[in-house]
Amino acid sequence: MAKRDKSGKQGTVAAPGSVYSGMLQFVETGPRMPEKRSADVRSRDFEEIYREFDPDRATEQASRCSQCGVPFCQVHCPLSNNIPDWLMLTAAGRLEEAYALSSATNNMPEICGRICPQDRLCEGNCVIEQSGHGAVTIGSVEKYITDMAWELGWVKPVKPARELDLSVGIIGAGPAGMAAAEELRRMGYRIHVYDRYDRVGGLLVYGIPNFKLEKQVVERRSKLLHDSGVNFHMEFEVGRDATLAELKQRHDAVLIATGVYRAREIHAPGSGLSGIVPALEYLTASNRKGLGDSVPEFESGRLDAKGRNVVVIGGGDTAMDCVRTAMRQGAKSVKCLYRRDRDNMPGSQREVQHAEEEGIEFIWLTQPVAFLGEESVRAVRAESMRLGAPDASGRQTPEVIDGSAHNIDADLVITALGFDPEDLPTLFGEKNLPVTRWGTVKINHRTLMTAMDGVFAAGDIVRGASLVVWAVRDGRDAAEGIDAWLRSRRDDALALAS
Repeated sequence: MAKRDKSGKQGTVAAPGSVYSGMLQFVETGPRMPEKRSADVRSRDFEEIYREFDPDRATEQASRCSQCGVPFCQVHCPLSNNIPDWLMLTAAGRLEEAYALSSATNNMPEICGRICPQDRLCEGNCVIEQSGHGAVTIGSVEKYITDMAWELGWVKPVKPARELDLSVGIIGAGPAGMAAAEELRRMGYRIHVYDRYDRVGGLLVYGIPNFKLEKQVVERRSKLLHDSGVNFHMEFEVGRDATLAELKQRHDAVLIATGVYRAREIHAPGSGLSGIVPALEYLTASNRKGLGDSVPEFESGRLDAKGRNVVVIGGGDTAMDCVRTAMRQGAKSVKCLYRRDRDNMPGSQREVQHAEEEGIEFIWLTQPVAFLGEESVRAVRAESMRLGAPDASGRQTPEVIDGSAHNIDADLVITALGFDPEDLPTLFGEKNLPVTRWGTVKINHRTLMTAMDGVFAAGDIVRGASLVVWAVRDGRDAAEGIDAWLRSRRDDALALAS
C-alpha cells in the first residue's frame, strides 16, 4: 500500500485519464472504522473513542466507493458534500485536493466527521450499503482528511480579495453563526459575533461531550475565524448589553443564530423533587469541569453522577450524551428510558451501540408517570408501553399496558426531551420580531430574512432543534442571503445617485 510522505502525498496516484483507478474495491474489501478503544477503558475517561485512521487504512476505505452515477450519499447530506469526488482523491493519494474539495462545501468537516449521525445520512444511504456490502466509512475519512490538513498546515485563515465598508452583526457563536461568519468574511464584510457564553462554539463546546468532540478541535476552528478578522464579543447578552434595535444601528445587517436552549419540561407528579435536572444543565456542568472551570453545582454533587443510580429519559442524541457521560463520571448504574422501541428512537443507532458496549441499560417501551421521594427523588414510577396504530406522521403511537406500573431506583434523573426557543421578542427587547406559534423566528425561506428589514435568522432558531450539519448549511445559506440583500441595496443606492 502506498505511503504518505511529509507533504501528505502518497507514493502512488491514479494515472492521468484513469481517475477511477483503484476504486470500486467494495467487493474485495469490507468496511472498517478506525480502531475503537475498548469499552472498559474508554468508559473511564472523556477522550474520543476512535483512534486516528492511518494513511493506508483511510486510502483503503476511500477506495471502496463505487462512484455511482446518482450518489445518494451526497443527496442525503444536508451540505450536498461532493463525497464521491473527495473519496476518489483520497484513494489516489491527493489529500490536499481532497481537503480543498471537502472544505468547499463544509466550514467544519473535521467536526461533522466526528459528530454527524452518518448512519442516518450519508453512510445510511450509501449504495453499496444498500447492496449488502457495507457502507463506505465516509465520516471517518472526512475526519482523517481534515485532521491531516490541519497537521500539514493546509488550513489557512480567510483572506478576502477586497475589504468592504459594510458590517454584519451575528448573534450566536454556534455552528450556524460560525459558518455564516466565515462565509461573509470571505466576501469581505466586517464581522462581529455576539454570544452570551465565554467561549466560541455554543453547543459544540458546552453541549457535546469530549468523547465525541474534543474541545481543542473547536478551539482551533474559532482561532481560525479570529485570525481571519472575525471579531468576537463574548459574555454579551442581547437585551442586556444591547437591544436588537441597537445592533441594527451598529451594523448593515444582523443575523440571529442563537440556537434553542430552553429545555422541555416533564409534567408528572414529583417532577419538582431535587435530583431531577435538564440534560443541557447536566452536560454543560460536565463540559465546564473538563475545561477546568470552577463548577459549584458539580463540586457539590448535584450535577455529578458519581456513585448514583442514574435514569435518563429520552431517546435522542442528547440522551445518549447524558448516559455515556454519567457512566464516565462513575455512576453506580445508568438506565435510559424511552417510550418507543429501538427501531423507532430518533437518536443514532451507532450511539446506542457505543452506549450498550459501555454498560448502559436501555429500557425500551417505557415511560415515566411520576417521581417518588420526599425532598429528593429516589425512584421513577414507570409504565410499560406497546406500539399501536400509526399517527398522522406515520409513526406508531405508544399505548400504555394496563397494570404494568413499576418502580425504577433513581437518585439522579436527567430529562432529555428536546429543546424549545426562548422568547426572543421579549429577550431582545424587540416586540416586532416575528415568530411562529412554536416560538421559532419566522423568515422568508428563500432569502432567510425576517419581516424586519436587514434582520436574518438561521439554524435551530428557525428550524427547531436539529443537527449541527443543518446549522452549518443554514449559516452558509444565510451568508448568501445577506450578501444578496446588501448588494441589492448598494445597487439601488448607485442607481439613485446616478
